[in-house]
Amino acid sequence: MTTVSLAPLDLAALLSSRICHDVISPVGAIVNGLEVLEAEEDADMRSVAMDLIKKSAISASARLQFCRLAFGAAGSLGASVDTGDAENVVRGLFANDRTTLRWNLERRLAPKNVVKLLLNLCLIAAGAAPRGGIIAVDLGSEGEALAMKVEATGANVRLSHAAASFLSGAPIETIDAHSIQPYYAMLLARECGMMIKAATGPDAVTLTAVPAGGGEAFAVPQASENAATGQAETADLANPAVP
Repeated sequence: MTTVSLAPLDLAALLSSRICHDVISPVGAIVNGLEVLEAEEDADMRSVAMDLIKKSAISASARLQFCRLAFGAAGSLGASVDTGDAENVVRGLFANDRTTLRWNLERRLAPKNVVKLLLNLCLIAAGAAPRGGIIAVDLGSEGEALAMKVEATGANVRLSHAAASFLSGAPIETIDAHSIQPYYAMLLARECGMMIKAATGPDAVTLTAVPAGGGEAFAVPQASENAATGQAETADLANPAVP
């Protein structure tokens, strides 16, 4: 379990760095496309440049809309967020030929921080499948409380090094722009009175968030066994020691 803590300014700075990292690639591609338009007179090259600009602009817009809801104060005038809006930004983020999204949620209003947590689990799951795959999202309930599950499946699916290190509960001395997002997800979980559990299996990563101290509205699948120890590869992230 991590005992590291961040000052508010450091948290804001690292989250800003993470968002800039996500957006700078398509924005840079737009700039490159504009440079080609200025320098080229060949019709075919100009067509390629326009296609690059269009796709990159769509990607940049989708990433900004996702970050606005996952990290920002979108809908701050109310305490609830429409899960349909969450689905739209996730579909925009995953709009490529490599990733298939299965959004198994009925449209409803949910507490803002619960929706933000759900989006952050989607982001961790996406990082576990950089080459594409299937990401399935479920939202359930345990009494009056909500619970959620996000599962990534596909070839060579695994948690990123930063997420795996952070979510394992091992002591962490510093947090950087690579690990700030799972750290932020744990902050959200604590704010929602929930705990995050992670399980890995053959070509699968399953993330669940359930009420802290309660049962499991979603059964975490049997984790893979370590060939040397026979122990399941799971992490229980209840009550993270974060400020």
